[in-house]
Amino acid sequence: MKHAEGLLTVPLSDVAGSGKLYEQSWLPDGDAKAALLIVHGYGEHSGRYSHVAKYFVERGYAVYAIDHDGHGKSDGSPGFVEHFSVYLDGVQALLAKIQVDQGGLPIFLVGHSMGGLISSSFLIENQDAFAGCVLSGPAVKSDIEPPGWQLAIIRVLARITPKLGVLGLDASGVSRDQKVVDAYIADPLVFKGKISARLVAELFAAMQNVMNNASAITLPIIFMHGEADVLAAPIGSRVLHDKISSSDNTLKLYPGLYHEIFNEPEQLEVLGDMHTWLEAHLPA
Repeated sequence: MKHAEGLLTVPLSDVAGSGKLYEQSWLPDGDAKAALLIVHGYGEHSGRYSHVAKYFVERGYAVYAIDHDGHGKSDGSPGFVEHFSVYLDGVQALLAKIQVDQGGLPIFLVGHSMGGLISSSFLIENQDAFAGCVLSGPAVKSDIEPPGWQLAIIRVLARITPKLGVLGLDASGVSRDQKVVDAYIADPLVFKGKISARLVAELFAAMQNVMNNASAITLPIIFMHGEADVLAAPIGSRVLHDKISSSDNTLKLYPGLYHEIFNEPEQLEVLGDMHTWLEAHLPA
């Protein structure tokens, strides 16, 4: 397996200037059969998917991932983003790199949690670039969504004190494996602070946009969600599964599993299900 890393200079739409985003890739020693573009979740970073990358590289896939703005080793402010579109700009930049590096190979988009929301948003305008999409615990609905009156206050705060932290996440909901939770808490590249008012407002606006425009998605897609997920509501996968227009649309729910299904004790079962789906969707 060959590992490489670098920085992408990304022009940011709706925001003046550009940012440098950390990217890395894991490649098989021989020719790849397809490429995976991994879009990680809120507060974490691409390095937490190295075991996922290793699994798929061993099966002939090239794997690429990026640290979002404000995450991991990338530029930006942790817990904050000026506009949700900044995350889409990062995905677009990494997609362009994969298209150059891997020529005409089929590309699959893989989004987890907030990365699932980013991926869903990206597909509405850019699905023709992909052979299919895997969404793991997509944060398209949230069990921690504030009531309407509180969200209205957050929207006001997003304008006047945009970087004020207003919402926290409970790390114990990440996995049933305590070693995973402990590693998450100890990881210096994982942001454990509160989500800013601006980002909260942007996230819920993006969720509404995805739900409003889901019918535009016709790409082959699989939703994979732990039924005991308390960080991203499983109902989100069910609703989005019903709303998209794809005739090749699979919903896979895992009883008892928490949010990070790739980091649960049953991760090999989950990765195996994902691999089976990917293999069935490789172009003939």
